[in-house]
Amino acid sequence: MSNKKQDSTIDATQQNSSGKVEQADIARPTERQIGNWINLAVLLILLGLVFGYHGLLVLPIFMLVTLVAGSWWNSRALRDVTYRRHIACKRAFPGETVDIEVQVENNKALPVPWLRVEDEWPLDMPPTDSRALGPSHKRDAGNLTNVFALRWYERVRRHYTLQAGKRGVYGLGPTRLRSGDMFGLFQCEREIEAQDFLIVYPRVLALPDLGLPSKEPFGEVRARHRLFEDPSRTMGARDFRPGDSFRHIHWPATSRRQQLQTRVYEPTTTMSVVICLNVATFPRPWEGILPDLLERAVSVAASLASFAAENRYAVGLVSNGAVPRSDRPIRMMPGRNPDQLTRIFEMLAAVTGYVAISMDRFLLRISPTLPWGATLVVVTPVLTTELLAAMYRLHAAGRRVVLVSLAKDAPPTLPGVMTHHLPGDDAPEQREPIILPNVFARWREVIR
Repeated sequence: MSNKKQDSTIDATQQNSSGKVEQADIARPTERQIGNWINLAVLLILLGLVFGYHGLLVLPIFMLVTLVAGSWWNSRALRDVTYRRHIACKRAFPGETVDIEVQVENNKALPVPWLRVEDEWPLDMPPTDSRALGPSHKRDAGNLTNVFALRWYERVRRHYTLQAGKRGVYGLGPTRLRSGDMFGLFQCEREIEAQDFLIVYPRVLALPDLGLPSKEPFGEVRARHRLFEDPSRTMGARDFRPGDSFRHIHWPATSRRQQLQTRVYEPTTTMSVVICLNVATFPRPWEGILPDLLERAVSVAASLASFAAENRYAVGLVSNGAVPRSDRPIRMMPGRNPDQLTRIFEMLAAVTGYVAISMDRFLLRISPTLPWGATLVVVTPVLTTELLAAMYRLHAAGRRVVLVSLAKDAPPTLPGVMTHHLPGDDAPEQREPIILPNVFARWREVIR
């Protein structure tokens, strides 16, 4: 993650797709309001001329000048006024802080007597100063309100610190700029839809803190063909051959046999892991969502992905959940790119509880597209007969499957499937029994 400062400019002018700059729509006073002021001024002028009160002409003339000057000033109040957010880092983990600098600048010779800026910020990632955000018409947002008085070519900066809370993708904006003339007669307003986005990653914990073994949580993988030897795993000894390194001599075996012996190391291979996240928190997705249980499942998936990446495993992510503004399941193939873990964290930060497809059907559908040697680590808040049947079918077809269950009841034993049980108080009760013998018999018939 880079801490390089990033800018997002919100201007009173916006650029269209053709590259031309369009002037912002400026709200002007209604014709009826202007007409009332003009009618009053004309009436006073007529009264002054009819009755010969020349001193009475000063007031209507002053009113007309004020109206013209105020209207002209109002039409130019938001021109060349820019509003920027400088965000130190757009990604954070829960508990971290993000520094933001807001900057407003008047890039013209005409002063701005008053400028009110209402910037919409999320309540789930508020400033450390709780008084900074005012009420908003949205339930999950508040308004950061600032009032400025800008001289010609003046720039004003203000600093804020945001506290990262729960995971998610949070938008800063839209922003409303409001200004007017120095007499307070007219107002102009502009709403800008442009947003900045801040990403709060899921909470990542050490595997022992989750109740998982810190050594080989995905099981031990041995290569069928010797790709390279792991010097930390000695499986035996053999007679010394010309060309063998003296560092590999097995001295205890040499002493026993009175002949040089060379260590034989166990062949290993880099493991490919695919985290399969089930976002359903009830056996039937239409029953609702348990937010705490979903967050725990996402945290477990992120922790497993972090462990795999730290141990130089090729790691990927698939899920039957979807990200906002999408109804398609998540699919990221295993990789060891430097930014692979970052991309996985971003997907997990954005995933919602919307179930695009049942997990059992999703696993059977996505399996043919995954690398054959990959270990499928299924992280699920709930267990169903159909899901266990799908995992058993994958195992019978030659897949390595690891089950990480967050359900309250311990999962049944699946032959050949490593199982981890991480029960939580927020898991729903198992209301329907899982009958494994029938499941196994059915899939044995299918495989045959």
